[in-house]
Amino acid sequence: MSDREFGGNDDLSLPKATVQKIVTEILHADPGMTFAKDTRDLLIECCVEFITLISSEANEIAEKDAKKTIACEHVKTALEDLDFGEYVPAILEVAADYKKTQANREKKQTKIEQSGMTEEELIRAQEELFRSATDKFNAGPQ
Repeated sequence: MSDREFGGNDDLSLPKATVQKIVTEILHADPGMTFAKDTRDLLIECCVEFITLISSEANEIAEKDAKKTIACEHVKTALEDLDFGEYVPAILEVAADYKKTQANREKKQTKIEQSGMTEEELIRAQEELFRSATDKFNAGPQ
């Protein structure tokens, strides 16, 4: 699949610094080995193509299932259908780890919770603000 099939979007890419960091971590085990910038750019293009291929296939699978959201199962099936089944155990492990971290993650407090005020206090404050705004409006231009 080429970018032309996806509207010819030249903006599809991965962050060069992130890819460089990953490559550097991998090459760290082999001192003296370097990775040329044009090779990094080629790797990025290959990764984008791979992601496009898998996501396109997963989208088709989701549409066949009458789903509007691509789920992990759709990606798993896409990998298997495209003969990348050897990646399935790794993605399922990553997906499970992600679910665990999301479940254990602290929920963000809402602004109401952050205020430290009771609901009654918040309602009184809101009513006072409305009263003040109404008074200013009724007073007209000064």
